[in-house]
Amino acid sequence: MIKINENYLKLNASYLFAEITKRTNEFIAANPDTKIIKLGLGDVTRGLPPACVKAFHMAVDELADDATFRGYGPYTGYEFLRTAIAEKEFQAFGANISADEVFVSDGSKPDTGNIQELFSTDAKVAVSDPVYPVYVDTNVMAGRSGSFKDGKYEGILYLDSTEENNYISDIPNEKVDLIYLCFPNNPTGATVTKEKLAQWVEYAQDSKALILFDAAYVAFIRDDSIPKSIFEIDGAKEVAIEFRSFSKTAGFTGTRCAYTVIPKSCTAYDSEGNKQSVHSLWSRRVTTKSNGVSYPVQRAAEAAFSEEGAGQIRELTSYYLKNASLIRDKISGLGYKVTGGENSPYLWIKTGTDSWEFFDLLLNKAAVVTTPGSGFGLCGEGYIRISAFNSYENVELAMQRITDILKK
Repeated sequence: MIKINENYLKLNASYLFAEITKRTNEFIAANPDTKIIKLGLGDVTRGLPPACVKAFHMAVDELADDATFRGYGPYTGYEFLRTAIAEKEFQAFGANISADEVFVSDGSKPDTGNIQELFSTDAKVAVSDPVYPVYVDTNVMAGRSGSFKDGKYEGILYLDSTEENNYISDIPNEKVDLIYLCFPNNPTGATVTKEKLAQWVEYAQDSKALILFDAAYVAFIRDDSIPKSIFEIDGAKEVAIEFRSFSKTAGFTGTRCAYTVIPKSCTAYDSEGNKQSVHSLWSRRVTTKSNGVSYPVQRAAEAAFSEEGAGQIRELTSYYLKNASLIRDKISGLGYKVTGGENSPYLWIKTGTDSWEFFDLLLNKAAVVTTPGSGFGLCGEGYIRISAFNSYENVELAMQRITDILKK
């Protein structure tokens, strides 16, 4: 008799974004003539940067010619892309990362989920609350939690990120093994200082823990005092892994390309207390379970680091930040407290009401899709997240509709 992995049965009934999609589709079916504006999911809306498109076409043409055709590529990514990432994204900012410490993949979401396979099932996991659900759900699937009870999974340590601590979790007063951090943060839009990151690195060193640092939104940082990588912090290479993506920066949500950085000096421990190379373990997993990202996609990603491509990405992210600024101004003007939207494409709005009720209000009265904060954890109750990913014209219309129903 084939048996299932019963950890899946612990999962809360509905994945957040699937529930949002369900409610949105129900509204569309009931109101087919109403223009709906989606500011909920973090999906980009503008076309790929021209430099990336040009490189994409050239790479496809190469595959059409026997003389330049390529079959299977390197499991961990082509050298041209790994080198560009190491030089442009890390070495340029004082983080000594080499090309062979970069692993190219089809997305940060799968990487942040799959990385936990490397660690023991009894590893103690800590997450911020509110939290990107994938961090929690994949560990539940792996068996690192108890049942879902009173809004939390037993066995997982939730670190409150609230208005009182500026939505940056405090260092835990107990030892944990795996720590998920995300800055600029999804969902709150909060950013972190080098001093605070240094405290986390010191904690990980003292506790022999490992930090999983999600930096998917780093391209939206405009304040030079905000760290762009955890590897800017002394000692982080021994206790941290960093995840990045081309999805929100170069518009690759449908094209699929990302990368994970694991320094060779990053270690975890076996049951005897001996240090083991996390870099080697991840390399073994990748080469066993993946055939890598397609050649044209990697050429398109490489073009993002060209002078032309970098300028286009700067313009693209600035466009979304302009949207965020408009949302911030309008929502603040209605009397709501807003976090994020300055070095992040997300805005975290304190409504003081039931999150799903406020979501339904904006959906049914303004035809605007947002994200209920409670879907990110108990500390998200009383909040909604608004995404800046849409056209400026649609954001203007959405803000007008929201203003009309929320005027105080």
